[in-house]
Amino acid sequence: MIRIAQLSCGSEYSGIQKEIERAAETVGAKIIYPEVSLEDILNVESKFGISVSSGDLNVAMARAVRIVENPDLADAVIVMTCFRCAEAAIIRSEIRKFIHEHSRIPVLSYSFTERTTAETLLTRMEALVTTVKYRGLLAREKQKGLTAGIDSGSTTTKSVVMRDNQIIGTGWVPTTDVLKSADDAFNAALDMAGVKREQIQAIGVTGYGRFLVGKHVDARLIQEEITVNSKGAVFLADAQKGMATVIDIGGMDNKAISVQDGIPGGFTMGGICAGASGRFLEMTAKRLGVDITELGKLALKGDFRKVAMNSYCIVFGTQSLVNSLSLGNKPEDVAMAACHSVAEQVYEQQLQEVEVKEPVIMVGGTSLIEGLPKAMEELLQAKVTVPKYAQYIGAVGSALLVSGMLEG
Repeated sequence: MIRIAQLSCGSEYSGIQKEIERAAETVGAKIIYPEVSLEDILNVESKFGISVSSGDLNVAMARAVRIVENPDLADAVIVMTCFRCAEAAIIRSEIRKFIHEHSRIPVLSYSFTERTTAETLLTRMEALVTTVKYRGLLAREKQKGLTAGIDSGSTTTKSVVMRDNQIIGTGWVPTTDVLKSADDAFNAALDMAGVKREQIQAIGVTGYGRFLVGKHVDARLIQEEITVNSKGAVFLADAQKGMATVIDIGGMDNKAISVQDGIPGGFTMGGICAGASGRFLEMTAKRLGVDITELGKLALKGDFRKVAMNSYCIVFGTQSLVNSLSLGNKPEDVAMAACHSVAEQVYEQQLQEVEVKEPVIMVGGTSLIEGLPKAMEELLQAKVTVPKYAQYIGAVGSALLVSGMLEG
């Protein structure tokens, strides 16, 4: 059983501890609490160089030190604090950095609320377990044979067919009926590849509809998006060796993943408000009267500084859109302001929870909205790479990984 060390503050008081343990049990893991002495707790502030008012945060820091000094204690770590506590947010980040710098143990950083459920945590826990359990499979760098991948996303469903490390067919459709969308995307990829379904040696599936679709197509691999997307991203960007950072701004949530040699080392997943997702950009395009595929080109002509935009909440974001247009602002300035607002939120929320190392790879359908990578480059002061087939990373990662299962 995979052992996940919980380093947290406030999970007991908020009433979500049972939810955390239930999520771990669902994915075949066990939550553990490394033992520390009173001396460890009293001396830990000097090691971190930080003084805190919360005793629970001192315990969490002491447990982090214990894990680093005794790496056999845990297979993975989850660092959790309440979203309302500013001090806890700082310590959560420091603990994550400490473990990342002194060990190879995968770390998940998460800010919880009183309404956090096991279902909310499930994908995150699953990714931790996958990273530990299938490390050898995740280290795979080449696809072999004839395999397919399906990414059943919240907004779109994507599919690819790969043969001997080359993408030979793709399919992309809006997600409506989950199974029909999967069939349509898969059939489109098969048609482009010029192969029949029965010729496919193995299928891998990821995304929100992975369990339903996986059963429907008799998938050999059904895996969460964190590990699959990071693998697809570094494969497409030719960045499978060394460090990399993957940013995936989706239709419902955002992912920021720190990758080492093709394997996630730390990650965060957010998306409580649609204002920080692709949904807000879709709404912006509709309000401006342009297709979503044209929004990025329009944004490149604009200057975000000329428009006050706040998409932290999609309701306020809508208000900002309406106000800016009623004041006579140019559509291109509004488009760029919307892109910059989404990028800024991802930067302030997700990217503070991982180690950002170049190359920075932006993937997913929103990466094709040219104004968004540009805005992210300005915020990070680093080059952002958008690889070919960036919108297919989940399907590509699935097809690549499932080919490893053909070899036993």
